[in-house]
Amino acid sequence: MSENAGENVGFHTEVEVRWSDMDAFQHINHARMVTLLEEARIPWLFEDHRPTMTLRDGAVIADLHVRYRGQLRHSDTPLDVLMWIAKVRAVDFTISYEVRPKGADVSTPPSIVASTQIAAFDIETQRLRRLTEPERTYLESWQRV
Repeated sequence: MSENAGENVGFHTEVEVRWSDMDAFQHINHARMVTLLEEARIPWLFEDHRPTMTLRDGAVIADLHVRYRGQLRHSDTPLDVLMWIAKVRAVDFTISYEVRPKGADVSTPPSIVASTQIAAFDIETQRLRRLTEPERTYLESWQRV
């Protein structure tokens, strides 16, 4: 994993493809791609080493888009996933993704482009909540300019 917030590049990580992620056509199944995107973003935003992020206490997916520009197969593992914050609003933020096969240069067109809108959520009241100032600051540090 690499963190390049100061360079406005994004968060880079690798995600292993499991044999069970493949479909009958020998490429990664759509539903499994959504899971792989989740596996990429959790260490970035929700791990305990993110003291300013309380989203691990409550967050919900509000919107998800996945666009396939090329096939990815089991032999492309580990997938190279680049993520950054595209937008920060009062109660939510949007993550953009580019997914490439292992070893592909970042200048190579991605096989998958995706976005996920995540809303801060108060589990006790079952309502959306505003992002805290430390959360906003952290998320904005990952925005591309």
